[in-house]
Amino acid sequence: MDENNNQENLNKTPSKMSRLAWPKAIYGVVLAIIIIIVINFIYYKDFFLSLFK
Repeated sequence: MDENNNQENLNKTPSKMSRLAWPKAIYGVVLAIIIIIVINFIYYKDFFLSLFK
């Protein structure tokens, strides 16, 4: 019985963190992809603009 109680305590979110609104993981993935695309476009904008000429 004591072992189950310890496992429950390990899996709980700390009280100060539980009040924060944590975003879903998919939003982080989408944001990371958008940031990578924007940074690559900034670095390689001459290349991309030369494709349209």
